[in-house]
Amino acid sequence: MRVVTISATYGTAGSVIAPAVAERLGVPFVDRAIPSAVAQELGCSLEEALVHDDRAEHGLGRLLSGAMRLPTVTFGGVDMYLPGAMPLAPEEFVNRTERMIKDSARSTGGVFLGRAGALVLAEHPGALHVRLDAPLRRRVLQTASLADLSERAARKLVEDNDRARSAYVRHFYRADPADPQHYHLVVDSTTIPVRVCVEIIVTAAEALA
Repeated sequence: MRVVTISATYGTAGSVIAPAVAERLGVPFVDRAIPSAVAQELGCSLEEALVHDDRAEHGLGRLLSGAMRLPTVTFGGVDMYLPGAMPLAPEEFVNRTERMIKDSARSTGGVFLGRAGALVLAEHPGALHVRLDAPLRRRVLQTASLADLSERAARKLVEDNDRARSAYVRHFYRADPADPQHYHLVVDSTTIPVRVCVEIIVTAAEALA
């Protein structure tokens, strides 16, 4: 059962590449299925669960513009706190999510997008860990084009998501998600076409299996 984790900075087409890799490998694409499973186990709503999730529909950076906050994490010099009563402490939510990821990897394999998968499954035998990244300028331009945004709006979206996703990993795992030591492959998917990125990752995953 093949296991691939994909860490993707905003604007690198991770949400396109990861499910395409899963389809090619014939394994589940594990993304929003994880918070759904955790929410069901905990008896809380998906919306509440996504408060603690680094890959919510519009990214955690989008959620942070509302009332939702990660605790004791600093964004742009401003401390953010989790207001009100939540169904579960963030650390416990992360622990439950980790368990779901590990159980899925053992039972069915899969392609796991985000959620610090490379760290959670660092010791999983035969797992391939991939980072999709590119210079900020190219990611901004790609986001602006795909989302029909101004360059200024796209830059804010990319930078907000970068800070939020990095903070998630730094806070809960005390690690830098951009550190190449966590990955077997680091691919610039703003320069290399998406279909070629998929082919590279599939080939590497099959070689490790």
